[in-house]
Amino acid sequence: MAKLERQFAGRPFILEAGKMARQADGSCTVQFGETMVLCTAVAQDNPTHLPFFPLTIEYRERTYAAGKIPGGFIKREGRPSDKEILSARLIDRPLRPLFPDGFYNETQVFVYVISADQENDADVIALTGASLALNMSRIPFAEPVAAVRIGRIQGQWVLNPTFAQLEYSDLDVIVAGSEDAIQMVEGGALEVPEEEIAEGLVVAHAAIKELIGIQKEMLAQLDVPAKMEWTPRAVDATIRERVESAAGTRVAEALKIAGKHERADALKAIRTEIAASIAAEFPDSDKDVGGVMKDLEKRETREMILNTGTRSDGRTTDQVRPISIDVDVLPRAHGSALFTRGQTQALGVTTLGTQGDEQAYDTIDFPTQQKKSFMLHYNFPPFSTGEVKPMRGTSRREIGHGALAERALEAMLPPFDEFPYTIRVVSDVLESNGSSSMATVCAGSLSLMQAGVPMRAAVAGVAMGLIKEGDRVAVLTDILGSEDALGDMDFKVAGTREGVTSIQMDIKIEGLTIELMREALQKANVARMHILDKMDEVLSEARPELSQYAPRIITVKIDPAKIGEIIGPKGKTIRGIQEATGATINIDDDGTITIASVSGEGGERARRIIAGMTEEAEVGKIYEGQVKSTTTFGAFVEIMPGTEGLLHISELQAGRVEKTEDVVKKGDVVQVKLLSIDEKGRLRLSRKAALAELAGNGGNATDGASGGSATGAPAPGSAQA
Repeated sequence: MAKLERQFAGRPFILEAGKMARQADGSCTVQFGETMVLCTAVAQDNPTHLPFFPLTIEYRERTYAAGKIPGGFIKREGRPSDKEILSARLIDRPLRPLFPDGFYNETQVFVYVISADQENDADVIALTGASLALNMSRIPFAEPVAAVRIGRIQGQWVLNPTFAQLEYSDLDVIVAGSEDAIQMVEGGALEVPEEEIAEGLVVAHAAIKELIGIQKEMLAQLDVPAKMEWTPRAVDATIRERVESAAGTRVAEALKIAGKHERADALKAIRTEIAASIAAEFPDSDKDVGGVMKDLEKRETREMILNTGTRSDGRTTDQVRPISIDVDVLPRAHGSALFTRGQTQALGVTTLGTQGDEQAYDTIDFPTQQKKSFMLHYNFPPFSTGEVKPMRGTSRREIGHGALAERALEAMLPPFDEFPYTIRVVSDVLESNGSSSMATVCAGSLSLMQAGVPMRAAVAGVAMGLIKEGDRVAVLTDILGSEDALGDMDFKVAGTREGVTSIQMDIKIEGLTIELMREALQKANVARMHILDKMDEVLSEARPELSQYAPRIITVKIDPAKIGEIIGPKGKTIRGIQEATGATINIDDDGTITIASVSGEGGERARRIIAGMTEEAEVGKIYEGQVKSTTTFGAFVEIMPGTEGLLHISELQAGRVEKTEDVVKKGDVVQVKLLSIDEKGRLRLSRKAALAELAGNGGNATDGASGGSATGAPAPGSAQA
């Protein structure tokens, strides 16, 4: 066993190996504060038949880590949550490029969160632990890597901020890298300018180097085994020579075809022809021919861009594809927008709901159940790329792209207390050739504004690419799908005119320098301004009115002690109000009541009823109430729901009254003045005083009495409302 303890970002940082999971090829625990993860790495001895490196990353949170029992009927952990999936992707993306080319042995990195102190997130220390587990194992892996989270509070950079600190931070970005370069960036910000983002990356990289130094200290204490023997899968040299000779310049010419499908058809025709020509000499060589053709396509694409500055669709490196925008495309949706950029198209649809529509979820990071009032769901059907694939639920990619777009838009939403709606945005990708997640940001922003959500600013996004061969470098704006696949970087930046709100970078080479990242950020800013200009031409600000189909929400505040009166026995009272008005009512423990109704009239009726039920009787005020019963000495009048007072026979009218029923009868609506409330809470009312005061003020001094039936409308909040 080996153990190393250091201080990092002001908290204990502890690495330990040889104690848990000893049959894995590599295993260790990492503790930061009192948050702790177990990280393991295992590789199969033999390569698979698959034409790619089968690496899987699993990140699973154990609820016992926070002293909790899972919710639900089954009471055990099930499918991974969105948080677990997103954390697994954070680990996968910086690790994958550091395995050697041609290594096809199935490999799995498994991370368990086994202790959660509810202050420090486990996701960043999980990558450091995965790196240590791989480097201490027999699995071939290039070098140690590490990750940190950076925040900024009142202008000061904070490393690995706690959950509480993040509430005050204008930045929440995870950065991963090696000693020499940055490999991954993921996070969000509150309109932080690009140059300040770059400053944060410098701070993060310095911390990453510190963590890698700690890993190297730990590795020096361990008996690291020799790396496993493996043979890179390679195409027969003769087949490669024949394919390259037969292809000649035809691949380069095919790559100049602008249309995605037309270009793919031309390349497929070349591949099929060559495979047929050598089939007799090299049977079963289809896969090898395809592999060589992919290599040729990659090489020729990169050379074309680096040598001529021209891309497959004829654009220069800095050009954004043509953009078209339509809003209000769905007649019954609360907000909708169709955003098309080249051959990428996203349909963004906004739905406004009530507080009851919030998403509740359990987490080990906080002691209580959490709720989300804004959700963005991204869908990527196979027809968007002209393919047929089985639909087996939401993919990890869809969850990741949705989270990226959700961060970008959430920063610009109004505070919940100003706009108390639960908001759901759905992005259905209808065409894809280039970043559909950034098209989702644009479509989502437009649909929110078209729905009448008072966004602080419009948000747009663009994906940047990179081609790097030695000292030759080209940064590409608004990359195509092929440029993503054959290039070295996918760098997505979303934001407003003022700054960045969401950022994500993946790199396929060993890393990226800060200087190149600054250049990519600057070019992304120029492209974003161009896209925002196009969006402003169609919709420059939020619609002033909500859709006629969206609920209207009224918020009222009552004394928490009166919540029980609103709910009633077994919820009878609140159900009655909802059935009578058609409104949906939610009550918080602090006495905040949210009333939602598509019909504004129904919501207002519910408000009046609740106001009447919770209003405190005020001495000297005139009320309109219903006679509930009569006696020989007067009548009992309900001036507010559940609040009755005595209208004595002497207070019925001026002059002597022989019999109560001569003036008022049960069911009459009368105007009364509250004269006093005694020490027992009993109310003394006067119709005589009310009529006199109303007559003196020039008001209506008549009510529904004497005639035997009520002629006036019930007062707001009365039992008849």
